[in-house]
This record gives sequence, C-alpha cells and structure tokens, in this order.
Amino acid sequence: MHGGELVAEVLRAQGTPFLFTLVGGHISPILVAARQRDIRVIDTRHEATAVFAADAVARLTGRPGVAAVTAGPGVTNTITALKNAQMAQSPVVLIGGAAPTALQGRGALQDIDQMAAVRPVVKWAQRVSRVKELTPVLETAFRKAQTGVPGPVFVECPVDLLYDEATVRTWYGADRGGRSVADRALKHYLRFHVNRLFSGAQNAKAGPRIDVASLAPSPALVSKVAERLHRARRPVILVGSQALLDVAHAHDLAAALHTIGAPVYLSGMARGLLGRDHPLQLRHKRREALREADCVLLAGVPCDFRLDYGNHIRRSATLISINRSPTDLVKNRKPDIGLLADPSLTLRTLAATLPPAPRPASWSTWLAQLRTRDDARNAEIARQSLAPTGNINPLHLCMEIDRQVTPNTILIGDGGDFVATASYIVQPPGPLRWLDPGAFGTLGVGAGFALGAKLVHPDAEVWVLFGDGAFGYSATEFDTFVRHRLPVLAVIGNDASWSQIAREQVEMLGDPVATELAYSDYDRMAQGLGAAGVRLDDPELTAEMLAQARELAAHGQPVVVNAIVGKTEFRKGSISM
Repeated sequence: MHGGELVAEVLRAQGTPFLFTLVGGHISPILVAARQRDIRVIDTRHEATAVFAADAVARLTGRPGVAAVTAGPGVTNTITALKNAQMAQSPVVLIGGAAPTALQGRGALQDIDQMAAVRPVVKWAQRVSRVKELTPVLETAFRKAQTGVPGPVFVECPVDLLYDEATVRTWYGADRGGRSVADRALKHYLRFHVNRLFSGAQNAKAGPRIDVASLAPSPALVSKVAERLHRARRPVILVGSQALLDVAHAHDLAAALHTIGAPVYLSGMARGLLGRDHPLQLRHKRREALREADCVLLAGVPCDFRLDYGNHIRRSATLISINRSPTDLVKNRKPDIGLLADPSLTLRTLAATLPPAPRPASWSTWLAQLRTRDDARNAEIARQSLAPTGNINPLHLCMEIDRQVTPNTILIGDGGDFVATASYIVQPPGPLRWLDPGAFGTLGVGAGFALGAKLVHPDAEVWVLFGDGAFGYSATEFDTFVRHRLPVLAVIGNDASWSQIAREQVEMLGDPVATELAYSDYDRMAQGLGAAGVRLDDPELTAEMLAQARELAAHGQPVVVNAIVGKTEFRKGSISM
C-alpha cells in the first residue's frame, strides 16, 4: 500500500464523501486512491474553488471538508480561501503536495517554504516526513480542525511519500552509476534516506471516525443568564454563524429560541434559522434595536465592525456573550456575563432552564414595537422596488427571487452591492439554507460554495446570487458544473460596475477610476462552457425568465441568468471599516 492509499484510507475512515482538487503530479496517488475507495473526486478550475467547496461541505454537514492541491502555486493559490475559512471558523482539511524530501531547498520543481506561507492562515499545520506518519498526522488534522474553535488545517505531503517504494527508489537513483568515493557516498546516503522514508509504513492503519463534543457551558452561568434575561424589559438575541457549527442540532436551536421567546436577529450562516415568517425574527433596523435594548445576548457574534466594535450596544444594557473563542468573547467590549461555550448548546440549555411561559408582559410590547418598525421598512423597500432605474430595478429583481424561493432552496451570496441588497429582501427558507463568505468579505466564494451545497444536497435548488464583479472569479467554474453534472442556478446583478466601491469613491473622490465594468454577455459565456445562459433585461419578464431558468436547472443544466440591473440609492453610505 503506497502513501496515497494511506491518505485515502484515512479519508474513508473519517467518512469523507468528496475530495476537491485541481490535479497535479505531486498528489495524483491520493486522487486515484480516493476514487478507488468511492470518495467522489471533484476537480475544479482553480485551487481556491476547491477550498471554498470544502468549506461549504463543512458548513452544511458539520464535518471537515477536504481538499488536495499540488505543490507550490497549487498551495499558494489557496491562501485567500484558507483565511476565509479561518475567519468563518470552518473545519477544513487541506492536503498539499510538496517537493521530494531529499530535494527540498535545492531548486526542485515548485519547491517553496509552504509552511511559512500557510501557517498564518490556518489553525494548525504539519509537514509529514515519513510514510508511517501519514496516517497519524492526518488523523490529528481531523481532530484539530474540529476541536474548540473549528478552523482550517494543513498537511504537507511530499511526493516521495505518496508513490510506491519501488518507484521512489528509481527516482533516487538506486541504479546510479559512478565509482568515485563521492558517488558511492551519495548512493549510500540515498539508499539510507529511502529506507528511512518507508520504515514502519506497513504498520500504518486508519483508526475510527473522529468526533469532537461541543464545549458545554457552566450551569451556574446559564442560571445567571436566565435570571438576567427574565428581569429584562427589552431583550434582544443576536445569533451568528458560530451557533450553526453544530449542524445536527440546528432545528433544536430554532426550537430553543422559540421557547426563550425574546426578539431575535440572525446574521451570517444563522440566516434562515427560524424559517421565513417566525414571529420572533426581526430583519431590519437592528442597530436601533440594540441601542434601545436593556439586555443583549450575543450567540456566536463578536463585537467587530459589524456591531461598530460594540458601540451599537448601549453601555447601560446587560451584555451577555456566548462564544467558543476566548478572544472573540471579549473582543472590543467585555461582556457582563461571558460564557466560553458552544452557543447552540448554551441556548438549548438556557431554554430548558428558564421558567415556563408566559414571558414578562413588557416583552410583547417591545416585540410589537420592533415588528412595526420592521413592517415599515419592508413597505419602504417595496415602494423603492417600483422606482425606474434605467434597467431592471435590483430591488424588484430581489423581490421576485424571494417570491420564487421554495422550502428546498439553498441561497449563496457572492458579491458586494447586489448581494448586500438581496440580504435585505431574499429570505432563506430554513436553517443552513444560506451561505456567504463571512467576516472576511471575500469575493469569489460563489462557485465553490455552490459545488459543495449541490453535492451535499443534490435534490436542493441551489441559487447563487452574484454581483457582476464577483462573477468574474467564478465564471470558468461553469465548466466544472457542466462536467460534474451539477445544475446550479446563478443570477448575476449586472450593473457594469463595482458599485459597492463606486458609491463612496465617486462621491468622496470625484473619480470612478477602476470601478467601471461593461454590460458583458455573461449568459453567452456560460453557453460557451456548455451551460444554459439567459439574458434578462426587461422588468416585465423577470418572473417568467427566472421560472424558465429554474426549469432548465430542474432538467439538469447549470444556468446563468445575466440580469441587467440599474443603479439605486438603496445602499448609499454603506461603507464599512
């Protein structure tokens, strides 16, 4: 059994269903061995896409997603995707090829110090130096990726550990000629080196699947939270992506929030947690609600730029924070009650601790006040969607997308202005039905997230909402969707601009330089790659054309809807720092 097979054995033992990659000679034995073990190998057109896809699998299953890339540029091409996974706290295992062990640092093909490049953007990294280490190091990687605050990990596997011993001995010149002392010494050293590489490899055996329990909260602190919450008159709960790391209990978490009974705002991967019309869920004017609340519970949400570094929450309010990360727990603002624990498990425990309903009477009044504000904002958006914009009003397009969302829809956001607009309007139908990059604000996640989502949920209707700028990162991956028969549906809000940047740049600096794109025929580009392409430039045909695109996807064809949209003032002044 060669090293590639040992790697594949670990993947099989860990229940890895998919291996994402861009092929390279350094990792070919892993790919072949994985397919022989019924692990589906999905080859992409860029290594970042492979890692984004693994990230999506992790988010939707709760198990580490896995990617394998070749040495050198193969590894460095993943850096942005790894950092995105690190900031999103996604358990991803990246396997990277590397130059042969005896030739590293000597000018071998694609030989760089990969560990120095990768270590800053992963939770843990390890280089394997002997074949017998492949199995235990990879198993450690799976454990590290899931423990505490989940995150990406990296395992470097030099090419001479992955091929069979006879081949490796040939590479190292077992039949090397030369009779000089130096030649004989080199031959002896290389023979010793190969012997060491393979020593003990026959004893390697993959162990059982590694599962890591969630970090439980202190019962005393949960009781304290219950007491403070029950005393509050205007409580607010803000649930973030970290609360959805425990995928298996997503529906139990939703039930717990219903039992607790306080108004809820959802962000990131938590969008859709309560469904589309839950009476406790609010979607608009969150800043105002946080400033008025007398008790704010952050469940897996740090006080970063999204909360103005904690300044959205008034100082007199009781601040309760639940977070797996000791750093994020106190970032920028120390909570009155801090629980270093899994947010989902803590909220479920809290729901069981609270006294039976009814909740304080003031909660109903408070919720009604927030609901009135929410309804007013929805009405305002509906009015703005009717305004002429020169092309299709993007709010009108998003409202029509929302009308066509079904319980079987998964929504993915990849873009700036258009996707941010959609986040106000398009409602995910349930838990784990929304994916976006997270705090890193990365463009280019769309194709990889769609790959992962469609593979995990093959019967789901997977929509990717692209800005036209962001689509440039993913366009070629429609070749990947076609080759692997993954019928995703992409809608591009094409306003021929990097609008999120142009809004502030033009007004503040008076120059649109580098923000202008073209109304490119992205639909025809998709057709050239074998997908279906639809151009949508008539507002009156929006519903019909989206329905047509859904029908094409339902019959097995990836689809790009190139929606020509106009410009609005909807998100004016939305720059973040």
